[in-house]
Amino acid sequence: MPKCQNCGGFVTKQYVRVFTPSDIEEPRVCPSCEDIVREGAEVREARSPRQ
Repeated sequence: MPKCQNCGGFVTKQYVRVFTPSDIEEPRVCPSCEDIVREGAEVREARSPRQ
């Protein structure tokens, strides 16, 4: 089962297929990661807090 590299949370194989490059099996961040966002090829902290 794939896990988020940031928080360790479960992600589906479909999420991995859509949101990660083809050579990576576990995403860097997931929807459960608060205040972390994907920006292009990078991962960064959100500029404003998520609620």
